[in-house]
Amino acid sequence: MRSLLIALNAIALLLTGPSPALAETADPIVIKFSHVAAVDTPKGQGAERFKKLAEERTQGRVRVDVHPNSMLFKDKEELEALQIGSVQMLAPSISKFGPLGFKEFEAFDLPFITPDIETFQRVAAGPLGQSMLKKLESRGIRGLAYWDAGFRVITANRPIRRLADYKGLKIRINSSKVIEAQMKTIGVLPQTLAFSEVYMALQTGVVDGAETVLSNVWTQKFFEVQKFVSLLHHTHQAYAIVANKKFWDGLPADIRSILDGAVADATTYANALGAAEESDAMDKIKAAGKAVIYQPTAAEREEMKLAMMPVHRDMEGRLGRENIQAMYRAAGFVMPR
Repeated sequence: MRSLLIALNAIALLLTGPSPALAETADPIVIKFSHVAAVDTPKGQGAERFKKLAEERTQGRVRVDVHPNSMLFKDKEELEALQIGSVQMLAPSISKFGPLGFKEFEAFDLPFITPDIETFQRVAAGPLGQSMLKKLESRGIRGLAYWDAGFRVITANRPIRRLADYKGLKIRINSSKVIEAQMKTIGVLPQTLAFSEVYMALQTGVVDGAETVLSNVWTQKFFEVQKFVSLLHHTHQAYAIVANKKFWDGLPADIRSILDGAVADATTYANALGAAEESDAMDKIKAAGKAVIYQPTAAEREEMKLAMMPVHRDMEGRLGRENIQAMYRAAGFVMPR
């Protein structure tokens, strides 16, 4: 009788599956989320928000390991790492997709194409921005969202106010042919190097300055080795939240749905941080007293804008005239006469 009861219990267990207590001990799905920024930037905080939401909403079925500050991969390596599955999620600058074969993303880098954050976010969330993300799937990348990081500024160790002040400066830029071209139009010698190497390059004089955002000037301590920061706001810094397509598509449908929602809510959170963080970074840099923040006058900014406009025409061969015109329509941009 005892043997019969044991057998019946075993059969019942097979039919009903493991008990809830046993189910809870199953290994969670692990997502490695790598990025190059500091934890206390909008990108870093957005990644942490996604981790919190994903783990809470899946009740522990998913674990998100966030690796900031290029801990796993430098910005030149991370997209390849994503494609081969070494990491499952990234938040690269959208200009990184140009070298991968998606040059249309570089239309976001056209000088003065988006006059304010609201315009950028409208384009990113609209049909044009979403169609760009969809194209990434052909290279095994699932585009999930855009995160706004504010407008780019330029740092240097000499005053940079008028057009002539930029001539001959070696400025570190993101890897983008459009950004490279616009820097050249104002006499800058653009330099590309890994983000994790920028502080040392500024400190040792390998480069004279950096094109970046204020939150990076503060969190990466660029203000310690740079005397001037110009709020040129010539282009917008944006990131794309992307995942390994095979991994994302292979998730259980309910888990994927929860994670899509977590990405959407983390995006709202990260984008809301952008403006506040920019203001906060500005106040902290000023309080540190090591770098002067300069706001170009309307005339100085217009001088720079007119100098950079030839880039729009020169990039038609690279980006495609129709892609550029589509960006004009989406952003409401009108070429100055």
